[in-house]
Amino acid sequence: MSVASRLQRLDAVLEESDLDALLVTNLTNTRWLSGFTGSNGHLLLCRNTRRLFTDSRYAEQATAELGESDADVEVVITRDPIEAIGGALDGHARLGLEADHVTWATQRRLADRTVDVELVPVDELIVGLRSVKDADEIFRMESAAAVADESLAAVIDLMRPGTTERAFAAALDQTMRERGADDPAFETIVAAGPNSARPHARPGERPFVAGDLVVVDVGATVGGYRSDMTRTFVLGAPTSEQQRQLEVVRSAQRAGIDAIAPGATCVDVDAACRSVIADAGWSEAFGHGAGHGVGLDIHELPRINSRSEDVLVADMVVTVEPGVYLGDRGGVRWEDLVLVTATGRRCLTGSPYDPVVAV
Repeated sequence: MSVASRLQRLDAVLEESDLDALLVTNLTNTRWLSGFTGSNGHLLLCRNTRRLFTDSRYAEQATAELGESDADVEVVITRDPIEAIGGALDGHARLGLEADHVTWATQRRLADRTVDVELVPVDELIVGLRSVKDADEIFRMESAAAVADESLAAVIDLMRPGTTERAFAAALDQTMRERGADDPAFETIVAAGPNSARPHARPGERPFVAGDLVVVDVGATVGGYRSDMTRTFVLGAPTSEQQRQLEVVRSAQRAGIDAIAPGATCVDVDAACRSVIADAGWSEAFGHGAGHGVGLDIHELPRINSRSEDVLVADMVVTVEPGVYLGDRGGVRWEDLVLVTATGRRCLTGSPYDPVVAV
């Protein structure tokens, strides 16, 4: 995967920001800009030079990964990256630091070693660039979505009374790895009965019981990129309330997906989901945002919620995931991964919306 165009995009942004250099300490951003996947890396991007500072453990790996990603970046092996970075900053008056990641200790050490350099906090500059995916990134996310779809279909027969949440999640995770995933995209959520009303429940030893609502939130990682999808099931014939929950949340999700297009605000997408649920009388039962961006991280820009200032553009990849959570009566969430296209949207996840499991 070539990163050359990403570095060029960042160069233009740095010039607009009147920065002479940028120090990247967030390892995910470092990977996106250079291809380096090690656990110790400081990427210093100056107007005329680019250097990755790492330690001797990664000497061969860094050279190989930067070569594979077509990154015009020099590898510098050092035991003390901050000392080395300080010595490389002569003549650079304004150095950008990732405000939401760099530590206070790093700032103090840099300030001590760069007397004539102004340290400038930079907020979400690289993650903003990352929110728009290139063709390689989209391909990897489509592949991750396909792995999750296929794996859920492969283990669905385990969704029967007596299977525990933990056992179902473990089988799903293992199947994703067998089908090509690097790893699950996050800790797989399998939440049954009352647990289904907890949006971020962790799978435990509770066995499935006839009549349960079961929320399965699953994603795969392929080539570093993630997918995210939720399906809700009911074991046996749903009650009238469960049927209404399933239908209302599905209608809310359709409304949110239909609102996705270039130029649409994330607030409007959130509102499209929320209004359907509010009309059903369940506004208080939907407390989280309606979605988020996905990529190298499972949660990244843009944010789809009622306070977001983000606007959708083509080649963003987002989730749409409304839910209704009714305490001990259980919860329902539907979620898909959606690519913003030049003319609208396209779902990358494709598992069927068949909630009823025969018992």
